[in-house]
Amino acid sequence: MLTCPNCQSTRVVERHIGRDTGGALGTIAGSATGVAAALRGATAGAETGAAVGLIAGPVGSSLGAIAGACVGGLIGGAIGREVGLEIGHAIDTHWLESHQCVVCGHTFTPRLQVA
Repeated sequence: MLTCPNCQSTRVVERHIGRDTGGALGTIAGSATGVAAALRGATAGAETGAAVGLIAGPVGSSLGAIAGACVGGLIGGAIGREVGLEIGHAIDTHWLESHQCVVCGHTFTPRLQVA
């Protein structure tokens, strides 16, 4: 059982600072990448559609580009969040004071205890 090194209390919680920050940054980066990739694809698709002839007309082409950007942003954001959470968890585990005592407020990184 994990105890506070300052007051020996067992009322200790995880802080998740790196994980939360990594998740937020990963979501933003993934969304931006997903939208950009979808817009690049929409540009290529619009050029092909113009060459073949627009079946749905200009409105269909515009709506398709917007829908593609939205879907790309959602997928990119979800993937980016998962990657960011994993990186943030690793940062929490190895570099940040990832635990806090509820009783005295002391923050610390738990160390493996050799028996």
